[in-house]
Amino acid sequence: MFATVDITPRQRDIADLVQSDGFASVEGLARRFGVTTQTIRRDLTQLCRRGILRRTHGGVEPPAQSGNLHYARRQILNLAAKCAIAEAVAEDICDGDALAFSIGTTPEIVMQALVHRKNLRIFTNNLHVAFAASQCDSFEVTIAGGRLRHGDCDILGADTRRFFSGYKVDIGIFGVAGVDADGTLLDFHEDEVAARQAILENCRKAYLVLDGSKFGRPAHVRGGHITDVAAVVCDRQPPETLARQLLHSGTRVIVRAETSHSAA
Repeated sequence: MFATVDITPRQRDIADLVQSDGFASVEGLARRFGVTTQTIRRDLTQLCRRGILRRTHGGVEPPAQSGNLHYARRQILNLAAKCAIAEAVAEDICDGDALAFSIGTTPEIVMQALVHRKNLRIFTNNLHVAFAASQCDSFEVTIAGGRLRHGDCDILGADTRRFFSGYKVDIGIFGVAGVDADGTLLDFHEDEVAARQAILENCRKAYLVLDGSKFGRPAHVRGGHITDVAAVVCDRQPPETLARQLLHSGTRVIVRAETSHSAA
């Protein structure tokens, strides 16, 4: 159901583990997954070639990163959680809806979960979303023009904000790089925030889609607050302080825990 980087489920689990722990040894991974060290080394070779991990003495670690993670790496991290989130959002979408999608891997996976819908109208600056939507003959797909960001395959800049401002859609779907402890939404670039805010201002309902790793994750550009949206869709409950704010604001919180079949 969900297309992403062509790696195995074990390799995705390895990437998640190393991202969480910061390091893993070849021998430790072999014991954990019940395979030989030769098999693990082949897995690590694939992951390192894609830039998802990098080799270090005795094992692997996440690659050095000054900003956001590379898109290919983000596509596989927390994939089961993102698939669960996508399934939850898909249940709220009706045939014929007009949807605006932002950049990022979670919105892409949400789009992939909508292939059973009919006559959706898609507006996006995310070429991954546009490609997924283009596979459905009944969908009408409109994309923003402007500067293409290589690697991420998205379009940002002043034209993108004007693009989203030209439509009024039923539902806006976007993610963020991180959510600060006070509920501030964070990203890595001003243009990312501007595009996301344009979606928020021009939709009837906004869905913030994020896995639990985004809570407390640092990024340096502020833009909006978690209570600005109609619904927060996550794989686990937000931290208690944020949960109280969301309850007080009337923001709907949809929690859908990952399931084993979502990671396949």
